[in-house]
Amino acid sequence: MHPHSSPHSRSESGPGAPSGRGPVPAPGRRSGPRRGARLAAVGATLLLALTALPAAASGAADDGRVLVFSKTAGFRHDSIPDGIAAIEELGAQGGFAVDATEDAAAFTPDNLARYDAVVFLSTTGDVLDTAQQSAFEGYVRAGGGYAGVHAAADTEYDWPFYEGLAGAYFQSHPAIQQATVDVEDRANPATAHLAPTWERTDEWYNYRTNPRERVRVLAALDESSYQGGEMGEDHPISWCQEYQGGRAFYTGFGHTKESYADPAFRQHLLGGIRYATGAAHADCRPEQGYTPLFDGTSTDGWKQAGPGGFTLDTGSGTLTSTGGMGMLWYQASELHAYSLKLDWKMAGDDNSGVYVGFPASDDPWSAVDNGYEVQIDATDTPDHTTGSVYGFQSADLAKRDAALNPPGEWNTYEIRVEGERLRIWLNGVEINDFTNSDPARSLLQGYVGIQNHGEGDEVSFRNIRVKDLSAKGGGSQRHHQRHHHDG
Repeated sequence: MHPHSSPHSRSESGPGAPSGRGPVPAPGRRSGPRRGARLAAVGATLLLALTALPAAASGAADDGRVLVFSKTAGFRHDSIPDGIAAIEELGAQGGFAVDATEDAAAFTPDNLARYDAVVFLSTTGDVLDTAQQSAFEGYVRAGGGYAGVHAAADTEYDWPFYEGLAGAYFQSHPAIQQATVDVEDRANPATAHLAPTWERTDEWYNYRTNPRERVRVLAALDESSYQGGEMGEDHPISWCQEYQGGRAFYTGFGHTKESYADPAFRQHLLGGIRYATGAAHADCRPEQGYTPLFDGTSTDGWKQAGPGGFTLDTGSGTLTSTGGMGMLWYQASELHAYSLKLDWKMAGDDNSGVYVGFPASDDPWSAVDNGYEVQIDATDTPDHTTGSVYGFQSADLAKRDAALNPPGEWNTYEIRVEGERLRIWLNGVEINDFTNSDPARSLLQGYVGIQNHGEGDEVSFRNIRVKDLSAKGGGSQRHHQRHHHDG
């Protein structure tokens, strides 16, 4: 359906004037440099500020700036003012200034260069002309961020770049009702705070296509929990991706006014915006074909070697190290060519690691002497810090530092073993490429484990999963993670 013949083509209320409201942003941590495109000419910037396209948020500091765009050419959501107010409040919480506008003239190269991300807040229909579309494409390709909320998927149906950026177009929706949301990725800043299932009331979109093969699905709808779902067993509702140089987050939530007063949804929205701005990092590559080794419910298949252990919290789906020095290893099966993914979080300056390539043994020192440890440690020498192959090879520190979330936030490792080659990705960025040449060791010895380092070293793990790379096609059979949650 074209947007003008969709259920969103009727007008609820007329477009409002640009909103220049914006709080004084609270100090916030920035990770990574500002884009070079932001160094626009001073005169042009002053002119834009004077013409108020959009009106600048008062007291804006250089801790990040977000543009909220809510122009509608079709259906208009009466929750848009609530959404703008919520994002302004989240900006004060998250350390970024907020400008809000419905004037598409804000989409010029120089003006967009002022922003770390642009939020399309329930936009509908054709809202940008050709020149404005070109400016926004250039902005994204220069590293800009996009966050789409709800009817952002009911926007710009004749612009292929935007379809790819948003991930999918709106098709239809049933009446507002409660549904069960299956949270698939609980390391992403938009969903790390959520339980494996989330019961909420909203207007549930069906989409024209399923974006799973192109994006990292964060959450999906359980169609058996409500009436009117039309996508079947796999119904993504929120996702993220890296797209043509930029970062993109989309959530189908946010139709109702009540959404913007819901703390869980507000944290979801804040996390998505922080990913879009680059303030928080996540592995947003598409993910299919993984089998859980630890799903958050039990440690079946795992065995403790040495002192100490791990505390299982089934409520949060985490294993947290305690005491040591020991290792919890997966004894149920040996791995050979594989991709191992796991989510981890440090409480502070803590120490742990992931062991690979060791023979079966109840002695944790056998893993130390015969395998390799992918280190988790905030402060140490380069070959003993996060992302290093412990004692053998440092990570690329610049890439590591640019991709790393700080203590208190979740990170995702991918550890890929093929033959004697060991590669490490942190939050989707490759940071280490190591090849074993030690005849006393071999990565072909395929057991894996996680370390409990000692008293006071508290590291938590979630969603440990593996994909076999030895099978033809790399084990890429169709798979929906929502059928085996990580806790």
